[in-house]
Amino acid sequence: MSGKLYGESLGTALAARLLQNYAVSKPSLEFKTDGLPQSQLARVMDYIKTNLAQDLSILDLASLTSISESHFSRSFKQSVGIAPYQYLMQQRVERAKQLLKQPAISISDIALNCGFANQTHLTKVFRQITGVTPKAYQKR
Repeated sequence: MSGKLYGESLGTALAARLLQNYAVSKPSLEFKTDGLPQSQLARVMDYIKTNLAQDLSILDLASLTSISESHFSRSFKQSVGIAPYQYLMQQRVERAKQLLKQPAISISDIALNCGFANQTHLTKVFRQITGVTPKAYQKR
């Protein structure tokens, strides 16, 4: 489910790299910006938290700020310190941690409720971020 945002992030990075390396006249890809204004950042973060189970795209998030997708990605990363896709995955893992405290909910249901494609996807991302599997976290 997170494939659209990840794919768009990779596409934006690839386009910027191609421009930087192969353009006849080299554009300056260094943008002087202080990131997103606090109100826009809060709107984007709230939207992400509200829509964790959805397949979010850079376009969805950028449209909340009325700026281009590439400018949004750069500004978001400058504001938060990580790319939008990484932030999304962290928020999904945080939601999964909350749900794992309720043993009546299966890990596969938690995965779907948090926007992961399946339990395997949740386990992979959860282990990358926390260092333990969801099952091990649940047993703590």
